[in-house]
Amino acid sequence: MGDAVAVRLTPEEEKQTIREITTASEARTKAGDTFYLITLRWWQDWLKYVNQSRTSVMNNGSISEHHNSGSSAMMRPPSIENSDLIYETASEDSAKAIELQDALVEGTDYILLPEEVWNQLYSWYGGGPVLARKVIDSGLSQTELSIEVYPLRLQLHLMPKGDRSTIRISKKETIGGLHRKACEIFDLKPKQVYIWDYYGCQKHSLMNDMEKTLDGANMQMDQDILVEVINGNSGRCVGSVQENGSADNGILVVAASQSSSLTAGGLYANKYLSRNGNLESLQNTNVEKAYGSSGVITRGSSCGLTGLLNLGNTCFMNSAIQCLVHTPEFARYFRDNYHQEINRQNPLGMVGELALAFGELLRKLWAPGRTPVVPRSFKAKLARFAPQFSGCSQHDSQELLAFLLDGLHEDLNRVKHKPYIKSRDADGRPDEEVADEYWANHIARNDSIIVDVCQGQYKSTLVCPVCNKVSVTFDPFMYLSLPLQSTITRSMTATVFTCDGSALPAACTVSVPKQGRCRDLIQALSNACSLQLNEKLLLAEIRGHLIYRFLEDPLILLSSIKDDDHLAAYKIPKDLKKTKFLQLIHRRGEQGAGNSQSNMGWKPYGTPLVSPISCDDTITRGDIQLMVNKMLSPMLRKNNAEYPGINCSYAPVATSNQSHVTRSTEFCANSDGADARQSDGGSLKPVTFQRLPLQLVDENNACVDLTVGEDMVVKLSSSSMSILVFADWSQKFLGTYDTSHLETLPEVCKYGHVSKKARTEPLSLYTCLEAFLREEPLVPEDMWYCPECKERRQASKKLDLWRLPEVLVIHLKRFYYSRSIKHKLDTFVNFPIHDFDLTNYIANKNSPCQIYELYALTNHYGSMGSGHYTAHIKLLDENRWYNFDDNHISVINEEDVKSAAAYVLFYRRVHSDKSSVSNGAYCTVECQNSHN
Repeated sequence: MGDAVAVRLTPEEEKQTIREITTASEARTKAGDTFYLITLRWWQDWLKYVNQSRTSVMNNGSISEHHNSGSSAMMRPPSIENSDLIYETASEDSAKAIELQDALVEGTDYILLPEEVWNQLYSWYGGGPVLARKVIDSGLSQTELSIEVYPLRLQLHLMPKGDRSTIRISKKETIGGLHRKACEIFDLKPKQVYIWDYYGCQKHSLMNDMEKTLDGANMQMDQDILVEVINGNSGRCVGSVQENGSADNGILVVAASQSSSLTAGGLYANKYLSRNGNLESLQNTNVEKAYGSSGVITRGSSCGLTGLLNLGNTCFMNSAIQCLVHTPEFARYFRDNYHQEINRQNPLGMVGELALAFGELLRKLWAPGRTPVVPRSFKAKLARFAPQFSGCSQHDSQELLAFLLDGLHEDLNRVKHKPYIKSRDADGRPDEEVADEYWANHIARNDSIIVDVCQGQYKSTLVCPVCNKVSVTFDPFMYLSLPLQSTITRSMTATVFTCDGSALPAACTVSVPKQGRCRDLIQALSNACSLQLNEKLLLAEIRGHLIYRFLEDPLILLSSIKDDDHLAAYKIPKDLKKTKFLQLIHRRGEQGAGNSQSNMGWKPYGTPLVSPISCDDTITRGDIQLMVNKMLSPMLRKNNAEYPGINCSYAPVATSNQSHVTRSTEFCANSDGADARQSDGGSLKPVTFQRLPLQLVDENNACVDLTVGEDMVVKLSSSSMSILVFADWSQKFLGTYDTSHLETLPEVCKYGHVSKKARTEPLSLYTCLEAFLREEPLVPEDMWYCPECKERRQASKKLDLWRLPEVLVIHLKRFYYSRSIKHKLDTFVNFPIHDFDLTNYIANKNSPCQIYELYALTNHYGSMGSGHYTAHIKLLDENRWYNFDDNHISVINEEDVKSAAAYVLFYRRVHSDKSSVSNGAYCTVECQNSHN
């Protein structure tokens, strides 16, 4: 970085120079200009330095206007120091290593300076690192300007190679620009490359409008992009992600395609790969249909199944709105004539404008046959009355929901003139009498559709710790915010594999910090599996029997690894240079696919194995055969009398610290085995190995048969770090090896393996409710004024449910603050979908049976800085669940509704004719049976 120039100005001259430059630059800022981040701490030091009083005694030419006369003069700031704005990294390539920390706040952590101002300060002080950001068009009118501090971070998936790359790119860049960058990163020919919206690891749509911006294509932070290489020449390997499929159910299908004519862009004009790998005719269809998107992209045929376009990080708003508009009581109310209940005189409301905007939006979403709705008008109204939700930043969906419910209530409050009512103390009166009095007073001031549907009442009891004074009040609530039990550590399981054939795979469970990073997990696994000094672990996430991603970055948050994920840790030599990794992917023949191998339909299974290959030496097909034999050797069956035609004797061909097999070998030509002679200390040792049916994907995406031509050299791709080899396991070879060690990869955290004393479920919704209702002392900052002691006391507080609403909204408190930093709890909460029985939690014993059923919920995926919201909603008329992901809507199974992403739950009371039995006696019995 640069250093400060020798000639220094006085503080007053520096201040005047920066003032003039700032004034000039503000008048001409436009899209495409560059701004620079600078840490707030350094900026404040500079301001103190240049604002010193002229009357102060100067050292080094420093003076300031705001110092007391007796104070010493401020020293000139050192060079600019921005290192606390970026993540620490050990990478030598600083251009690629600089990554801005997530969740930085302008005005708290940094400020933004125009390019001219930064250049001037940099010429005076030097320092760095330099953090430049571009000005872009933003806002609903596309005329507002904003600085893109956090450009899109996209995950590129190359198929069929399986390589991955993370890039930063402006949301105002075009799809064509993304296409060019992908080709540059993976060294591909543009005409053979197609990119897909791969959100959620599913093919949604082909991104072929090269002029559309990524913002216009609804790209989100950390979204997945599929980079698909299409090659139509005979004998090429074509990787195809299955329609309606994802990495969870076998994303890679490799088959030798027949000769097919190509369009100018390279897509098949007449044929395409179907789900079972066969080529089928595409008569009278277009490319978009051939590569159709998975799921339902906004169902317009059925009322209510209409998506909301994302206006830029508005998924938090879209998910909350969809839950509200699919609440039957609200849907009926706003589709009828609700205008007569709008309260335009309420000083606490929004002059009815919020209610009108929400009602208009709801009617659009319930109109039949509509395309996705663009909620620009509603977003503008929301920003007007709640500026905290303006702009394109991500926000808390629950906070928006709370504002909407309260704002709609005030806009629709039927009470035009609220009477003043002073609540009386209980003074020993029966709870039923006091509760009814409080509720009547509340309704006298608050009466709306929101109160009718969503508001309940709880009993609050305070006890003074000194005089034992008891105070009982009955307060309304709009939703329940339930705490989650958080832990400091987390148990994680990974299966450890060796690449030298020295041991069988072994599952290893370790304890790591809950808010830790991948380096903590790797260190814990290294200690647990007795890693040697010359070894290290290569951690990978396995999905659909394939390596989904290598977790090589030590700063990856462990919260990004879910409990139901599968991890593999591969022992490899520590000091590796110019090394590629061979991925051995296992495939089995599908039943009924035919007897011959050429007609066999192969499907991935088991767990891939990984071994390093040195790029310095020439690799032959026989070398790879020996390497695979070495990796599989621990799984050889000892007694193979059932398969007498197979020679399975084996001896290791390389020591554990060799990166690949030696070249001094000779191969015989028998079909089932080969005899090699391994040089060992000057003598030759015979080695018998098993020739396996292996297919290698070479640099041209061609399938190379490794069972013939052992001495032929294999050409390895110069751009890819992964070498794919497929092992096709027929029943014959399954009898030779015990592959059960590869088939059952344990989950990261399986709660079913806990001790009998522990709960079989990680955390139930009932447990969260009990924690919410538990008696506990008030925090010192919120002490209670005791009317008897006439002092503020740290009283104990006990909450009880007294009156429940028709629609019960439950907020799971996943976000919490620690040292002024907001964290997220990814705890899985087992919440009931049916028969949510709250009868035993009601303090009012005269209350009838209280059973609820889930009909909607919002989900939050990812971390704080780059999370994403969706909604799961049950259409009651269809009795079917749907996933609402902005404008993408798809059917989901009821068993998939539960996940660790659940954030806000919506329950409806279940009404039954049996509840009319006097005193609710019959219903109480039914509720108890249901709960038990």
